[in-house]
Amino acid sequence: MLILIFQNKKLAIIVVLFSSLSPCISSSCNLSLYKPAMEEEEEPVTPVGRFFVQEEINQVINCIIGLKNPINIESIKADIRNSIMIQHPRFQSVLVRNKNGREYWKRTQNVNLDNHIFLIQDVNDICTDDDDDEIVNKYVADLTVSSPLSVDKPLWELHILKDQNVLVWRIHHALGDGVSLMSLILAVCRKVDEPDQLPTIPKPVIKNNRSSRENIWELIMRIWLSFVYTMELFLRCLCSKRDAKTKISGGSGVEFWPRKLATAKFKLDDMKSVKNTVPNATINDVLFGVISAGLSRYLDYHEPSNSKSPKGLRITGLGMVNLRKQLGLQDMSELVKSKSVSSWWGNKFGFILLPVYHHKNVDDDPLQHVKKAKDMLDKKKLSLEAHIAYAIGNFVMSFLGPKVAMWINNRVVCSTSFTISNVVGPQEEIMFGGNPITLFRVTSTSLSHALTMHMVSYSGKAEMQILVAKDIIPDPQFLAKCFEDALLEMKDVS
Repeated sequence: MLILIFQNKKLAIIVVLFSSLSPCISSSCNLSLYKPAMEEEEEPVTPVGRFFVQEEINQVINCIIGLKNPINIESIKADIRNSIMIQHPRFQSVLVRNKNGREYWKRTQNVNLDNHIFLIQDVNDICTDDDDDEIVNKYVADLTVSSPLSVDKPLWELHILKDQNVLVWRIHHALGDGVSLMSLILAVCRKVDEPDQLPTIPKPVIKNNRSSRENIWELIMRIWLSFVYTMELFLRCLCSKRDAKTKISGGSGVEFWPRKLATAKFKLDDMKSVKNTVPNATINDVLFGVISAGLSRYLDYHEPSNSKSPKGLRITGLGMVNLRKQLGLQDMSELVKSKSVSSWWGNKFGFILLPVYHHKNVDDDPLQHVKKAKDMLDKKKLSLEAHIAYAIGNFVMSFLGPKVAMWINNRVVCSTSFTISNVVGPQEEIMFGGNPITLFRVTSTSLSHALTMHMVSYSGKAEMQILVAKDIIPDPQFLAKCFEDALLEMKDVS
């Protein structure tokens, strides 16, 4: 799960009440093989962090960074050793548990980079494809189901695929979400055109020219929509309300099935062209319109001609939503000075239910997919669905424990069909250790969904990693093409 669909601006009182209920937990014994830093206090893992380290989910973010020039291993190590990243408390801490199973972060005296950086030299023997993209995707797909991070050291690794000029950062989701980790990775990068300058991420322009009457009406709609969407979420958990079975449906246990990974490649200019055609649309509206059109096209292709699937079949996704008030890069120099980083670092996201309606062979007006997506997302933005989901998750982990949280998570995931997230990256070209970055992609550990999609924008491009259970969706490259063709058709009529 990585993050940034949109951002709500107000919180309901119930969210504040739930969020304030996280208990204060005492320190515990150290079960790690790392030697702890002297006199360093243990810091409790946040409820969301505790959720991600449970054996049943154990989420790891895999960030793929392609470099322009050949990789120098020693130079990479030196850059990391001297970077602000290695000063980050989370990257210096091991996960420890007490006899009651409570998780804490424990600072170490030092981090041995040789235990975290791995040179992968035999990937060409495992993957015989000539295309570097396919080789990297196959390698990462295997990582998503078979390679958890060791708890005997800080929960991050760097895999270097030297022949492909690719770095694969593996960072446990308990350390942070997509926005946090994007901030940290970019803090060790610099602009290509201005080597002394940090990368920047664009911030949205917020305008509020509404009248008092319009504000009152917005508040009423916010309360109503929040109630409706929260009730739908409860129905998913308690009453077995679930999507109908389709070609992309997963289910309990699918997270352990072998995976395939494909990449859908978009031009941001194409997405902006479509956005400008639909009044007041956003890039996220266009993205979800592309998802809607692409999934409909894929299901049409795989559906038997004599099939009698119901008209307007609903397919529901889980969208990850950043809940921070301030978008853009966080100040890493201030972060590493802070004794406790839980208040503003880590995982600050909720999720929303995103419905797609499959209408067979509806391609007369491709922009209808964007218009319908905008109408749905506008209502989701107005509600507090993501905030309430985040608060409920905190409450359940804090007071009811991980078993109940896992049960609720499984009910929601297994009643829906896919996961999607979108993280905004830098617009300009950047470099790591003086080596220009050519691509920036992200995926995560497998879920019970058969289809997981993570998009990251970078330097005029937007690339979406499509992770699938290959026994359910054997042709993710074709699905990627369905998405790419959907955007091009929208652009042609815009």
